[in-house]
Amino acid sequence: MMIYKDYGRTGKKVSAIGFGGMRFPKDYSIEEGAKVVRRASELGINYFDTAPFYCDDRSEDIMGEAFKAMPNPFYVSTKSGMGSDPDEDAVRRRIEKSLKRFGVEKINFHHMWCVMNLDHYRKVIAKGGPYWGALKAKEEGLIEHIVVSTHATGKEIATIMKEGYFEGVTLGYNIINFPYRQEGIQAAHEAGLGVVTMNPLSGGLIPQNQNYFSFLKEHENESVMQAALRFNAAHEAITVALAGMGTIEEVEHNVKAVENLEILSEGKIKEVKAKLQGDMNQLCTTCQYCKKCPKDIDIPKFMNLYNMKVLKGIDGVKESYANMTKNNAFKNDKTMPIDCIACGKCEALCTQHLDIIKRLEWLDKNIINVSV
Repeated sequence: MMIYKDYGRTGKKVSAIGFGGMRFPKDYSIEEGAKVVRRASELGINYFDTAPFYCDDRSEDIMGEAFKAMPNPFYVSTKSGMGSDPDEDAVRRRIEKSLKRFGVEKINFHHMWCVMNLDHYRKVIAKGGPYWGALKAKEEGLIEHIVVSTHATGKEIATIMKEGYFEGVTLGYNIINFPYRQEGIQAAHEAGLGVVTMNPLSGGLIPQNQNYFSFLKEHENESVMQAALRFNAAHEAITVALAGMGTIEEVEHNVKAVENLEILSEGKIKEVKAKLQGDMNQLCTTCQYCKKCPKDIDIPKFMNLYNMKVLKGIDGVKESYANMTKNNAFKNDKTMPIDCIACGKCEALCTQHLDIIKRLEWLDKNIINVSV
């Protein structure tokens, strides 16, 4: 049975698990994707999150097709980002396009998308900036609530929340990085704002390393992925735990995570925290925002390889590199870490503010170009 929580002071009750609309398979038709969305609605999910450009810019269209015949009432969340919508006029055009795709009269939650830090935030709320386009749309009834999606630090998020421009926040939060985002979540909760968490499986890191994270499981028939999702949903301060879903099987699997959900005590949170390595926040979630290297280095692939250094030490990296080489993982790579020119473009785009250049250098010197 689905659990529902108050989204801040908006008066809306939203499902503890939300549908993340960026995982539809590439070979799915619009209607096939819509069936997945409708199945989620049948099972009690009422918070549907998407964005322009998700799934090769098909996600909003898939949602719109689903919304034509949803079995239950729902709320839709979408976004506009400074990269494509840098001012209030551009945001207005973006909102109108999203409304047309969805086939609805209003967007329930509209995000200022991918705010990286306080400097970025200041540009968003500056006069004539994106925020003001959303505010005008809200005054006209085209959107209901202006919220923010951010990859800032916990301390920066706390500052943003206290300034009062937004009614809610969406942020990356999972078993790996939660000690570093807790301050932001708590600040939002105390301010009476809705809190939506994304990336509960840390970009696939948790499913790929189930043995390491098996301590999360509380029931024998529970999967590690369900346990990780439940960990997010069980926080008192978290309103919705978003999960990217692309198939009906994934929807049904994820919904089971909130069966018999119990709010985590402070003692339980401390217990989980004690089982984590201190450098867990340094794991790359392979979100791929950095994939704009002028030398065409496949940075997410190499950052995922570097993750093994944190999880299993240098021997784990060597083993992973050997397996990747054996499986021709580098067959189509024309450039490697040694080709990095240290331009810093990837680090500026990194949602986790990782030292990518140093990691590429370490992999080159210690793993890839080591004499055998």
